[in-house]
Amino acid sequence: MSDALTLPAEARDRVGKGASRALRRSGRVPAVIYGGKEEPTPIHVEQKELVRQLMTGHFMNSIVMIELGGKTLRTLPKDVAFHPVNDRPTHVDFLRLSKDAKVDVQVPVIFVNEEASPGLKKGGVLNIVRHELELVCDADKIPGEIEIDVTGFEVGDSIHISHVKLPEGSASAITDRDFTIATLVAPSALKRSEAAAGDEAEAEAEEGAGEAE
Repeated sequence: MSDALTLPAEARDRVGKGASRALRRSGRVPAVIYGGKEEPTPIHVEQKELVRQLMTGHFMNSIVMIELGGKTLRTLPKDVAFHPVNDRPTHVDFLRLSKDAKVDVQVPVIFVNEEASPGLKKGGVLNIVRHELELVCDADKIPGEIEIDVTGFEVGDSIHISHVKLPEGSASAITDRDFTIATLVAPSALKRSEAAAGDEAEAEAEEGAGEAE
């Protein structure tokens, strides 16, 4: 599980575009905490600290403990808006979490034991279809990443969600199909596919030239 992050915050006395612009000019980022059957709580946080936490790479999959007015609120980041030119964060939405909450998150996948895959040892290539899995997790058990063991996989094999052992407290958000996460393909198969596509394009070009004459 990703480590919990702590983010100091202050309450927003005023809301609206003008107030938000003033906050950003002073190095603050407006945000809101919602959910938990409570009214939304408008807050603002320090831009530098928010950027630092965003740079960890796991901000969106981490529990963020927001310190506000002497209290600590347990939240999960749900959306971060960025400026279209300078790419600075301009607004953040946080979901308030109850003790037994379940959350929908995108968790990155990594592939392990590649040296134990006969297909990869023969020169096969791992063609990754999904770099992240959408999971429904217990809020206090959000995995930082999902390991997928490729031991024994041959060229031509596909890795489906049914092959993956998910951590306790996690389940796939997609339940209506056994979707593909990656396939093992031969480099020669990729070359043949590319060559076939090139031949088809050349044939169409020649056919078009013939019609023009």
